[in-house]
Amino acid sequence: MTFDLVVKNGAIVTAETTYQADIGVKGETIAAIGQNLSGKREIDAAGKLVTPGAVDIHVHMQMSLGGDIISADDFFTGTRAAAFGGTTSIVDFVEPQPEQSMLDALAARRAEADDKVVIDYGLHMTIGPDEIKKLDQVPAVVDAGCASFKLYMAYGFRLNDAEMMLAFEAIRNVSALPVLHAENWDVICALIEQNLKAGRTAPHWHPRSRPALMEGESAGRAIDLATLVGAPLHIFHVGCQPVVDRIAQARLRGLPITGETCPQYLMLNDSVYDRPGVEGALPVCAPPIRPKSEQEHIWDALAQDKLQIVTTDHCPFTRSLKARGLQENFSKIPGGVPSIEARFPLLYTYGARAGHFSANRWVEMSCTAPAKLLGLRRKGVIAVGYDADLVVFDPDKTLTLSTETLHENVDWTPYEGVEVTGWPAVTISRGEVIVENGQFHGQAGRGKFVKRS
Repeated sequence: MTFDLVVKNGAIVTAETTYQADIGVKGETIAAIGQNLSGKREIDAAGKLVTPGAVDIHVHMQMSLGGDIISADDFFTGTRAAAFGGTTSIVDFVEPQPEQSMLDALAARRAEADDKVVIDYGLHMTIGPDEIKKLDQVPAVVDAGCASFKLYMAYGFRLNDAEMMLAFEAIRNVSALPVLHAENWDVICALIEQNLKAGRTAPHWHPRSRPALMEGESAGRAIDLATLVGAPLHIFHVGCQPVVDRIAQARLRGLPITGETCPQYLMLNDSVYDRPGVEGALPVCAPPIRPKSEQEHIWDALAQDKLQIVTTDHCPFTRSLKARGLQENFSKIPGGVPSIEARFPLLYTYGARAGHFSANRWVEMSCTAPAKLLGLRRKGVIAVGYDADLVVFDPDKTLTLSTETLHENVDWTPYEGVEVTGWPAVTISRGEVIVENGQFHGQAGRGKFVKRS
């Protein structure tokens, strides 16, 4: 049999094992795995790793914070950057307006994305205070392919405990998944007010207004509420030991609780907030980047499966928008950092190569586990019948990260000057080569909305 595409001679790395084989692709699907396969087009992966396409279930493309404050990557530039970094699926967010139905909000967000996405995508539905009266719409949202729901314990989206319990119940009733931003907003607001009254306005005070202890308390409270009603729970962007401890304790009790971290918590420490001028404002994100001691805690948590996956919370804002916020005070700086392109290589270089975990674990936390958790049933696995989302990864290619070498639509990167060893040579999305040897071959709108259930 002649396949449409064959990836030959590579070391296939899955979440479970590593082995030498060829992969044959028919159309958009993996059709065979074996030896000496032949294809109309053949890619020689000798000396390289072949992994599933990476899956990032936490990104914010063209996210508006009001007015002209919008995250810098739209659905085209953001998914293109993702593809350069070996990511072939993302999950973004829907944020309904107060009087808008959840289905109308989902349709509006899809309309923003469908003509731009380079890779496949899904969406989380946000449940804020205004959505509590719309909880009867949750089953229809799941039927429309949106089977996860974002809850906040901070910002204007913040739910109080009673509202969160009601949301958990509604999500449980349709066997969907709540995903959570866990912080104690009352304490944060009080500390911000104290610091500003004392004249403490610099980014240095950003992490000191969002204590790790209270982040752990919030995560624990949410876990207890989910447990009360029998719901699973996934906790976003974990960067400190108190939250890791709450997740690990819950999992030891057999509870369906999972957690993720992001590259910024693995690669940076809170000294970045002491850089002069706007440089100290650029890494402002929430939860904040923590002291260096927390970095090792988070690496260890990944190695020990106390945290299960790595996403990015990709939400970049330009230097000018960060500087505008800084002119007022640290609490007005739009929060978010770019990471969507660097995530997969950073985890290989500083995780697998550095000995924190195996290459199989690297694939598990970057590809397989996030796809399974979010119901991306044809993603994250190299097996016959799955989508042919593949990465030919050169484990020896070195690259120094900068705005010149990355493709995100933003004029800074938190990883400026960081060197990686290991970078995607080829990214394949549903059988189509969309990046090869640093050249982009995809098109806006070729990505598909993936319905999840």
